[in-house]
Amino acid sequence: MGTDKAGRRAALAALSGAGLLGGRGRAAAQQQQPVLDRLARIVIGFPPGGSSDTVARIYAERLRGAYAPQVVVENRAGATGRLALEAVKAARPDGTTLAQTPASMLTVYPHLYPRTLRYDALTDFVPITPVCFFPFALAVRTDHPAKTFPEFAEWARRQGGAVPFASPAAGAVPHFVGVQMARLLGLRLTHVPYRGGGPAVQALLGGEIPMVLVVAGEISEFHRSGQARILAVSSPERMPRLPEVPTFAELGQPDLTAEEWFGVLLPAGAPAPIVDGLHRAIAAAAATPELQEGLARLEYRTAMMSPGDFAESIRAERERWRPIVAESGFKPEE
Repeated sequence: MGTDKAGRRAALAALSGAGLLGGRGRAAAQQQQPVLDRLARIVIGFPPGGSSDTVARIYAERLRGAYAPQVVVENRAGATGRLALEAVKAARPDGTTLAQTPASMLTVYPHLYPRTLRYDALTDFVPITPVCFFPFALAVRTDHPAKTFPEFAEWARRQGGAVPFASPAAGAVPHFVGVQMARLLGLRLTHVPYRGGGPAVQALLGGEIPMVLVVAGEISEFHRSGQARILAVSSPERMPRLPEVPTFAELGQPDLTAEEWFGVLLPAGAPAPIVDGLHRAIAAAAATPELQEGLARLEYRTAMMSPGDFAESIRAERERWRPIVAESGFKPEE
């Protein structure tokens, strides 16, 4: 899950303006007794500059002094994020190594890489909690003849061939939302993967492609500036900063409700005091208005779960995507 470096700089600037990266948060955290007495690493499977990296650094700042004296982010990119989870799986379960991962690596990847996936979310890790949620958006250019989602569906049916749509990557959740949308509405859509949401959005704005399904935060500013039009979002409810945009559920397509999340996990075997301490530290960080406001500027929201509820949510989501991935016929190169 990535944005370009300029996007990350803008995000960090916004968060700094909200007080997240200043001394106030650090001072409050340092007044607490840390759970650990040594450095902790948050391992992510993507390079610096993406949304996963940005969110990990936001939380690392707030966990310093509350969870461990120092909390650093380690970028371990490779194998579409799988190397990072393999590294955390192999780490000592002493709380010093934790993973922050997108949902798809735990819920979709088991169906994409059934023979080569070297980890299982529920046996090789202890799920702690999601740290943020974010929906997807279906968007067209503002000069597109369709002004609403129903109009877009009718327009797509009138085209002589399959309508191409862009997503951030082959095998990403927006890819499969598009596949499911085509099936539910009887549309002929052809998936065109890009290397990230930013390039997909630029392809839309440049007229290369008529429609995108991307993380809502990657298209929202272009919607506000009048360069693109978001026709629907996949969140359960309307987004607070995009109140004029309906949800798929409102438009009669509740099966297209889907959100990605970034979640934190420890290696299997982590002691209960470590699990509980990390959960409390993340919950305290997520409860601060400054963090919530900062994430809202990225079109993200916080929503904590207990470790048990998080594990059950992963299990349910994994089963939800199984038939959708199978019906898509998509098979990545392993």
